[in-house]
Amino acid sequence: MLDKVKAWLNDHLTGSTEHHDLQHLAPVKVLAGQHLTDTRLIVLDLETTGLNVNKDEVIAIGAVAIDRLEIPLDDQFDLILKRPELDIRETVLIHGIGPEALTRGHETEDALIHLLEWVNGDPILAFHANFDQRFLEKALKQRLGYTAPHAWLDVAEMLPALFPQARPNSRSLDGWTDHFHLEVSERHHAAADALATAELALICLHYCLKQGISTLCELDKKLRYQRQLNAMRRG
Repeated sequence: MLDKVKAWLNDHLTGSTEHHDLQHLAPVKVLAGQHLTDTRLIVLDLETTGLNVNKDEVIAIGAVAIDRLEIPLDDQFDLILKRPELDIRETVLIHGIGPEALTRGHETEDALIHLLEWVNGDPILAFHANFDQRFLEKALKQRLGYTAPHAWLDVAEMLPALFPQARPNSRSLDGWTDHFHLEVSERHHAAADALATAELALICLHYCLKQGISTLCELDKKLRYQRQLNAMRRG
């Protein structure tokens, strides 16, 4: 399926950014009364040249949609950016993206515009969302001058808040996928990590419904409360 998505992107990422008007992008959606069973969410994962947002850069974007509590296999986003000038020696063994791949990648501006078009303003989920949010917002601002604040939810925060009795081997993505006995085809590949995160998010969303949490704003309120509780315990 990912091969089909890549083929689609190759067919569509051929224009110049001047053919795309950022003013006509869908407005971002806030975390409001959208029912979990009737909303589209974006689960995103980035590969970067390192962990320092001040000096490192995005080199690959993987994302899948959750639409009405399902993961449509034809609603995914997976590409490597064309960034041959970047030094990836310190991280190539982790993500496996080498110089040749960065030479053949998609033009960054075009890729980011098409990502925004595909996201369609929907809320974004990620595992340790602050990392992906900071890197993506930096790239969008520097490359496109785009600064609209998308709504984000952190799956790494969601899991322990909803399953406080769970004892995974670690609070990492691997730890949680092992805890729920999920099969992960590949790790440290943006699209595969996004899919694994989406499967964990689905577990959370279905559990929310069982607990009477039925809208995005109720879920956000639950996470905010848990965040405050954790801060009080640390204090």
